[in-house]
Amino acid sequence: MAQVASTQQFPFVWEGTDKKGKKIKGKMLAASEAAVKADLRRQGVLARRVRKEAQLFKSGKKVTSEDIALFARQLATMLQAGIPMVQCFDIIGNGHEKPSMQKLVLAIKADVEAGTTLHEALAKHPLYFDDLFVNLVEAGEHAGALETLLDKVATYKEKTEALKKKIKKALFYPTAVLVVAVIVTIILLIFVIPQFEDLFKGFGADLPAFTQMVIDLSRFVQDQGWWLALIAGGGGYAFFYFKKRSRPMRRALDRMMLKAPVVGPILVKAAIARYARTLSTMFAAGVPLVEALTSVAGATGNIVFEEATLRIRDEVSTGMRLQRCMESTGLFPNMVIQMIAVGEESGSLDQMAAKVADFYEADVDAAVDAMSSLLEPLIMAILGVLVGGMVIAMYLPIFKLGAVV
Repeated sequence: MAQVASTQQFPFVWEGTDKKGKKIKGKMLAASEAAVKADLRRQGVLARRVRKEAQLFKSGKKVTSEDIALFARQLATMLQAGIPMVQCFDIIGNGHEKPSMQKLVLAIKADVEAGTTLHEALAKHPLYFDDLFVNLVEAGEHAGALETLLDKVATYKEKTEALKKKIKKALFYPTAVLVVAVIVTIILLIFVIPQFEDLFKGFGADLPAFTQMVIDLSRFVQDQGWWLALIAGGGGYAFFYFKKRSRPMRRALDRMMLKAPVVGPILVKAAIARYARTLSTMFAAGVPLVEALTSVAGATGNIVFEEATLRIRDEVSTGMRLQRCMESTGLFPNMVIQMIAVGEESGSLDQMAAKVADFYEADVDAAVDAMSSLLEPLIMAILGVLVGGMVIAMYLPIFKLGAVV
């Protein structure tokens, strides 16, 4: 079996006839065309045509977390409808428009058909299925309630993706507008300002200080523009390179973002929402609290909250109450701590954590809308200062000349 697992497999499309002579077709992951035909013979299918689809998969887009959320929902729905698992993979794989997702589903199907449990098959793809996903599926398989646990996984993934979209929405709009403002400013400095400079040379008079400053800036950008672009590009590359590989740098950035005005409170609420949602999902699945907190730490999306959650896990493992441990971090509002305390005392920690998650997810949604309304006039003011300032600088000498005349 180890030898089969290590063999490189490729996606194939096949057409054939079943025992009744009915034409059927499908897709399969196998090491060779002969392996496809042999597998189909075991299923009572006579293969008429088999072709490799490797080229399609190479051109496919990568699998996203949204694809995984949709996969979880589809699998949960089909299993609840009584469809056999292997057939579920066929339906999901053949129906997905993204080739890379088809390949992933077919790979999972091949492992399950070979006798591997679903959670083991998912664990072979850690890039797409995290520990939380695998642990919940394993808990469902052991408890004989796979459909129920998959439904919880699907709900968790959907809510998590919805929260991510809200955060991206909050950050994308102002960033995009400011980038456009910088590009417009550079274009004006390189192409427009020099035309006015040539015009002003014929005046034979001193230019206003503001106009001269803008012209000097234009000359500097024209003369040193390539160096500035190289420095900016190199700095951006170095920033993202070390951000991925340096945990201290990510910790400092995450801590700074949490304290940033306007955006910081939204990121704090989002981290608390993810913390509570993950804790609720894991605890409702019967995962022990200490083990659940390990998955919760990785799901918060912020190193500050992640390290705080790991400290909470270590303290809870010594017998301390979750409420006290959360309170000692200084990251959680009093309302959250009190609701967790009520959940611990009443034995309904999963339900209270879910209520916290619902509250903060709604709060993030409202905060994003409010921030967008607040930033729109602020961004327009910034654009007005940048573009309008240069326009005024260029027309000041003309106004001055008109006043003299």
